[in-house]
Amino acid sequence: MVRRTTRLTATLVATGALALGLASCSAENGAEPGQDRGGDQGESTPGEGGDTGQDPDADDAGAAPQLIGDGSTAVTGPQPDQPPPPEPLAPGEEPPQFVVFSWDGAGEDGTELFSRFREIGERYDADMTFFLSGIYLLPESERLRYEPPGHVPGASDIGYLSDEHIADTLDQLRLAWHEGNEIGTHFNGHFCGPTGVDSWSVDDWRSEIEQAKWMVQNWRSTTGLTDADPLPFDYEEELIGGRAPCLEGQENLLSAAAEMGFRYDSSGNAQQVWPGQRNGVWDISLQSVPMPGRSFETLAMDYNFMVNQSGPESGDPAMWPTWQAQMHDGLIAAFDRANEGNRAPLIIGNHFNQWNGGIYMDAVADVITELCPREGVECVSFRQLVDWLDVQDPEVLDRLRGLGVGEAPPGGWETFLAG
Repeated sequence: MVRRTTRLTATLVATGALALGLASCSAENGAEPGQDRGGDQGESTPGEGGDTGQDPDADDAGAAPQLIGDGSTAVTGPQPDQPPPPEPLAPGEEPPQFVVFSWDGAGEDGTELFSRFREIGERYDADMTFFLSGIYLLPESERLRYEPPGHVPGASDIGYLSDEHIADTLDQLRLAWHEGNEIGTHFNGHFCGPTGVDSWSVDDWRSEIEQAKWMVQNWRSTTGLTDADPLPFDYEEELIGGRAPCLEGQENLLSAAAEMGFRYDSSGNAQQVWPGQRNGVWDISLQSVPMPGRSFETLAMDYNFMVNQSGPESGDPAMWPTWQAQMHDGLIAAFDRANEGNRAPLIIGNHFNQWNGGIYMDAVADVITELCPREGVECVSFRQLVDWLDVQDPEVLDRLRGLGVGEAPPGGWETFLAG
């Protein structure tokens, strides 16, 4: 994969303050019973007389997009601003150093963090994955359409967005996709603990995925924003992976994900080694990374740094600069360990948050600006990473997976991958 030289302009439940507490989301904050939730089904009908949301990058001839279902989504052509098609590693070639920045529960509220990091990514040549919570496109007045497994209709452990912020989120999703980013899923109601996603069956996960799709494919009908531009992608094609709330329930999720055509999942705990497949789905889970000054490691996620610093609530503001540096330095140490060792992709997860005065957002922003412009570093989405993995020789990937955390290949890459 070759770096692009030009780009278009355009909560967590912890298991205690331990190194690897399970992660989930704290964000700002369904489907009609018995209905097919696909984009071309259900009660919605294409909007009439509205702006078609012409994608200026989709077709040089200016053809209108092909609306899907009620016009909430549309086929606009190949996604702009993508790297060249990946190729297998040549014998003796050193693997690229991939870094994936991903965002759980992506939505735009008054903090405007979605737009902040979308713009940072555009500036520093970093494509990212935004895991959208489906209910962020469902008005609270329509909440009974959501039927969460094991809970009453409309229930959610995260809040619904205001109508204004739904519109703002739609704006950011359009821009993010046009700029080369991926739109995945963080599912819907964010249920953790004994009655949450960890207790869900394969059928429960299938229902949750179908409803997440339905909310994205029918927001014009549920919000009444019939004149708004469609999202410029077919979500049946765009949605190829996600991350479960609290990193729970992955076993049954993987079975449902495989049945529904997902190509990857990022819902588990992992080490900094090359990923493999489970049920035919790439398991690219969050990784344990150094926590400078401590004797343990923690997951590469803002919440996990926080819970090991101040606990699940904000702490002493006098410590904020120290804690910000700790997260920044931990992520850089993880990068250096991979880059100088096995070159396993570095997987980083975050939330749009203001915990401890927003220090985790500033730490991640600094890491992006430092790493992504470097020669040989590829800041990519999960989709772009699995595209690369899919074209590699399975024997080469097996060899890469044999390298431990931070382990450089004996004799160097030229010998280690010598064909």
